[in-house]
Amino acid sequence: MPKQFENLTASELFCPRCRTARPVRERLLLVLPHSELYDYRCTVCGESCGSREVSMNPVLAARAAQAAAKRPKQPAQTVTRRPTRGFLR
Repeated sequence: MPKQFENLTASELFCPRCRTARPVRERLLLVLPHSELYDYRCTVCGESCGSREVSMNPVLAARAAQAAAKRPKQPAQTVTRRPTRGFLR
């Protein structure tokens, strides 16, 4: 059987604080090398109603890791502070 859906997102979920099904917003929580973590929040009260993890295609993840390894590392920049003038002495 062929894949029917590439990606599913929730539009309504049960909110534990409101005690009913409510519309939700999807927020990106964390980007990892192999996946992305999303959190679903109630639009009425802001309570977290669920989460999902979207995994990256293994071939694309390997290419991204190779590209990151080839990139030259930039040296850390030093910050020089100017002496304060005026009221702060």
